[in-house]
Amino acid sequence: MPLVEPLAADHDSEVAELARFFNETLGFPPNSVLTMQRRPAIAKAFIALNKAVMENRGRVTAEQKRLIGYIASLTAGCRYCQAHTVRAAERYGGSDERLAEIWTYERSDLFTPAEKAAFAFAQAASSVPNAVDEAIGADLKTHWTDDEIVEILGVIALFGYLNRWNDSMATSIEAGAVESGEKHLAARGWTPGKHG
Repeated sequence: MPLVEPLAADHDSEVAELARFFNETLGFPPNSVLTMQRRPAIAKAFIALNKAVMENRGRVTAEQKRLIGYIASLTAGCRYCQAHTVRAAERYGGSDERLAEIWTYERSDLFTPAEKAAFAFAQAASSVPNAVDEAIGADLKTHWTDDEIVEILGVIALFGYLNRWNDSMATSIEAGAVESGEKHLAARGWTPGKHG
């Protein structure tokens, strides 16, 4: 049971209009945003940040951003965000094979060295305490520009916020996210947990 129940998707017309963005990425407005709208300024600021972070500005693709978010959420343990990021990665072209092997990206031939560097950075940056060290930074800089590193860390930080929000709220998970979690993550032990 969620700590705070989400409000209806049409509760605040401005938030509802902004939240249409999520219909493309997920197919529905997320319950996290529907809960945030109890304070519309928080929901609006979050949606604006989400759009800015997830906007494609160059080489970091929409699919890669969702996989980075997945690694960050897996590291943090947020099952709600794991299901959301794998769903969005699938909607942005992630193949069943890549989604199945994201668990073992270090050993997979389906990911480039640049992607592996970004995923290792996401894992280290999402750890508590933070585990980013000189070697991880050097590997990242071998493959990505400073602008791209800012973009990658923006995704990691965005999901740090979402991981804390959704795990603390025990946000109820939507049927579409459960479907994606069961399809791509359940074989490795994923369940909705407290979000079910």
